[in-house]
Amino acid sequence: MFSNFKRLSFRHKNNKIWYYTVNYIRQYIPATFFQKRLENKLSDCTDFDLEYIQKRVNYYNRLNKTSELSYQALPISELKLGDELKVYFFDTYEFIRYFNQNIRALFLFGDIIHVPVEPSFVKSRPIDGTITNSVVLKLDKVRHFLFVKDKKAFESKQNMIISRGKALQKPHRLRFLEMYYNHSMCDIGQVDRGENLQFPALRMTLAEHLNFKFILCLEGNDVASNLKWVMSSNSLAVMPIPKYETWFMEGTLIPNYHYVLIKNDYSDLEERMNYYIQHTDEALKIIQNAHEYVDQFKNKKQENLISLLVIKKYFEKTGQKTV
Repeated sequence: MFSNFKRLSFRHKNNKIWYYTVNYIRQYIPATFFQKRLENKLSDCTDFDLEYIQKRVNYYNRLNKTSELSYQALPISELKLGDELKVYFFDTYEFIRYFNQNIRALFLFGDIIHVPVEPSFVKSRPIDGTITNSVVLKLDKVRHFLFVKDKKAFESKQNMIISRGKALQKPHRLRFLEMYYNHSMCDIGQVDRGENLQFPALRMTLAEHLNFKFILCLEGNDVASNLKWVMSSNSLAVMPIPKYETWFMEGTLIPNYHYVLIKNDYSDLEERMNYYIQHTDEALKIIQNAHEYVDQFKNKKQENLISLLVIKKYFEKTGQKTV
């Protein structure tokens, strides 16, 4: 029993107990306390590349002209903690508490893959098309923004691809499993709850995933939630060109530079894997590029500043005062 508990331990996971504790405590501190600190927070950017920060702010918030919100937008003071989607509330409140609570906004919490009619804060959005009204915040970060310290070198890992994910009601994932479930270079399967699964597999810890040279990163309801930690590891992320993006700016990732590209029909998987098994130098270069990409999200002070500026721009572009 102990060995099974150890095997399914929470190593490599964000500390959810600490996350919830901090966020519940925040609810007891008056928002006025933070509003008085907004100006100092926004001016505390002398250590950063302002051009880079503004580029990211404009990437997340593409509103370029002022337009008023409809009556459906409520004062942010009415955004309350509910029983569901608590992490979305916590991650939003962490930053909107710095602004006048009478300011109005629209929030769409959850796995959003459509573009709202009015400017709205979202976790995810399509990469292509007119996406101006989708203003991205760093939401559900306790699950999505996880990075690892991988001590195992790429060369010493198994020449296989690993995948454990939920596939029910996800036809694209089921199609991949149908093609490669019994393939000799694939250790893959679904971990949905329930019995009589079509492609069952034992759950594996994140640490066990790191024993493989290749880790599949297929999108789920929106983005591939494992992509961030995979790109921080010494394994290669394998996926088609993504269709959706979050705060991680998946739309800026370069195929075969940050990750290994496979076709949308997955037909070239074995070919792509064999190529990088035989061309270790190119594989290591992709891993290095992926690490450099991930590094830009690790400065908490900078990330917080960008979040505040994204929100400030939203209020300004909807014709509202921020203080």
